[in-house]
Amino acid sequence: MTKFNTRLVHGTPLNDNNTGAINPPVYTTSTFEFPNAESDVRWDYSRSGNPTREFLEKQVADLEEGAAAFAFSSGLAAIHGTLTIFAPGDHIIVGDTVYGGTWRLINGYFAKHGLSFTAVDTRDLAAVEAAIQPNTKAIYFETFTNPLLHVTDVRKIAALAKKHDLLTIVDNTFLTPYLQQPLTLGADIVLHSATKYLGGHSDLVAGIVVTKTAELGAQIYFAQNGLGGVLSPRDAELVRRGIETLAVRMDREDANAQAIAEFFHDSEAATVVHYPGLPDDPDHAVAASETNGYGAVLSVELAPTIDASRFVDELKLFRLAVSLGSVSSLAELPYTKTHAELPVADRLAVGITPQLVRLAVGLEDIDDLLGDIKQALAKAEK
Repeated sequence: MTKFNTRLVHGTPLNDNNTGAINPPVYTTSTFEFPNAESDVRWDYSRSGNPTREFLEKQVADLEEGAAAFAFSSGLAAIHGTLTIFAPGDHIIVGDTVYGGTWRLINGYFAKHGLSFTAVDTRDLAAVEAAIQPNTKAIYFETFTNPLLHVTDVRKIAALAKKHDLLTIVDNTFLTPYLQQPLTLGADIVLHSATKYLGGHSDLVAGIVVTKTAELGAQIYFAQNGLGGVLSPRDAELVRRGIETLAVRMDREDANAQAIAEFFHDSEAATVVHYPGLPDDPDHAVAASETNGYGAVLSVELAPTIDASRFVDELKLFRLAVSLGSVSSLAELPYTKTHAELPVADRLAVGITPQLVRLAVGLEDIDDLLGDIKQALAKAEK
């Protein structure tokens, strides 16, 4: 097998044409012709399967070392499709600081349709085990949580899940298969908001589900085809193109994030820095043992002497926007943006305060990014 970075560039050829084109074609067709009335074709209708989307799905399955992958129209569509494999009456343990959109989906939709959920700090194995009920079917968590960058030990959760015959479902958006492959650590299903690092350029919305087994894959495919939230061929091509540069982008973004985390760590402008790449971060040891890097997202609890809202308003290179994973650096206030769906008491209980700023670091020169931060801090000082 070729090495990871080579597979980022080449993927798994479908051998679907004879033109010699270097890049896979973009098949913008809704339907495919049958050679004759008795023929059994590979593709018949693009909701059920499309060569451009299939190329991407096979490539991500290979990168995650899974049996199958499925591309959806958004990250939340991928999560929705995954959770449909459970039945009314089933119970799922979920990380207590999952993305706000995930929280909204499970509490505002699935809870109304018979699924029940218990939120737990998945770093605490005893708490996770204590939350298991007779009807529990899965444990769902983010590798690095959003926005506090808490790190869950995938190996230990997967071992606990297997002990109780549960599925382990991991959202690997922050790390991508370049920095971690949860299926190799024991997980059963991996989710990605491909809008983020896999696409990498803030020019698409997409989600991907990867399964460890073909049997789980069949269940996800039923949801993908039946619900119809499939990724368009044009967007599948953009994700494929983004994946080609995943390694070089993440190397640069990871290095930039590390430098910014170290700056805030040594600055009186911050009281807490959430970034597993810092040696004194409480989750550093787990991250170091299970990942190949610490990613490009960090969050900072600004000191009371800094006006957090004015700080993000004064940033020039960091654009005030939700999302992450772009070549451009972004900043946001989770308390009022990405996690506003959580009740105030829940936000404060887990550490999402009005002073918390999340930075998604891009590819700009680190000296320029640090200069942008310093001038914004100076203007935001009370």
